[in-house]
Amino acid sequence: MSPVPRGRGLRDPDLRDRLFELLEHDPLAYSVGSRFIQVIIGVIVINVAAMILASVPELDAQFGTLFAGITILSVIVFALEYAARLWTVAGHTQRKASALSDRLGYAFSALGIIDLMAFLPAAIVLATGRHATLAALGVLPFFKLIRYSPAMRSLLAAVHAERRALIGCIVILVGVVLTFASLLYAIERDVQPDKLGTIPQAMWWAIVTLGTVGYGDVVPVTPLGKFVSTFAIVSGFAMIALPVAIISTAFAEEVKRRDFVVTWGMLARVPLFSHLSAAEIADIMRLLRARTIEQGEILVRRGDVASSMYFITAGEVEIALPSQQVRLADGTFFGEIALLHKTKRSGTVTATRKTRLLVLDAQDFHALIARMPTLAAHVHNTAKARLADTGDLAAAELAQAEKEDGGKAR
Repeated sequence: MSPVPRGRGLRDPDLRDRLFELLEHDPLAYSVGSRFIQVIIGVIVINVAAMILASVPELDAQFGTLFAGITILSVIVFALEYAARLWTVAGHTQRKASALSDRLGYAFSALGIIDLMAFLPAAIVLATGRHATLAALGVLPFFKLIRYSPAMRSLLAAVHAERRALIGCIVILVGVVLTFASLLYAIERDVQPDKLGTIPQAMWWAIVTLGTVGYGDVVPVTPLGKFVSTFAIVSGFAMIALPVAIISTAFAEEVKRRDFVVTWGMLARVPLFSHLSAAEIADIMRLLRARTIEQGEILVRRGDVASSMYFITAGEVEIALPSQQVRLADGTFFGEIALLHKTKRSGTVTATRKTRLLVLDAQDFHALIARMPTLAAHVHNTAKARLADTGDLAAAELAQAEKEDGGKAR
């Protein structure tokens, strides 16, 4: 008897697997998972808006019942989502651990805590009847958007990656604040004892000045105090520029890293590249560029000059040929015949749904097949098979291309 795969010990493991894919997979716009994400985001936006408006007494008196209903509905939706994630995560983590360990790992993860805090405090407040406190909790569901925003996740990852450098910036800032606060305290304490009579009071001035805010509630009045303030203001620019530079550089690197992972994942879905080594795939990735086309958008038209080859990583396109219509889906590629024979496009390619593509330009295509014989053989075999089945190159165009090649040879 074959062993039962890990994570399939529940009553309906297929349901759990399907639900996990629905919750965790990053889908295209046409999928059920994408609609689920849109629903969750819609609930988040409506819930946050309702809590903000509920803080206005006039609106709360008029629409209080509506706001309370939205909050209750949001709590139910977020609680069900949390329970579903807690159930489905078992057996779907990288660690080879028990179901309990997987669930505890999610519960104590950053995203798990955010998911819990999105509904638990509001549920407690609703249960105790202190509805006025709900407005203060309105920001908590907003943080759930981190899960659905790659940019926010990249920014948080950048901050986490540079946490030691940022802690160093904070230490430097504290040192600068103490230095200028001590100087101004020594200079101005006798002149303004009510505002700068203690170092903590002077620290407030230093923080405001270094932050280039300048409220104006505390200002030096002596010439020496003003002279010190000039250096404090200049130092403030450096204190702001230092962490900004660190975070912006790390954020740019994180975006590049994310794009690399996404492109790698897209390449992995193309069977043509499945036999290549990691080094070869990394080499190809430098030549490819990602492109997304919407449903109904025309990618190429019949008669266009062939300039690229296309790999479908997700979605579907329809190629309208002179004799038939062909549909290609995930993992397939097209456009190679026109590039091989250097002819114009013989069909019009239209997206039947939102589609993600990897594009390989003509010059890179010829260079690639020249240095990768195995890949070249696969492309040529696919091209021959498609020609035999009336592929994306009309017979007349192929004959014309061969005639032109023969004329050049003479």
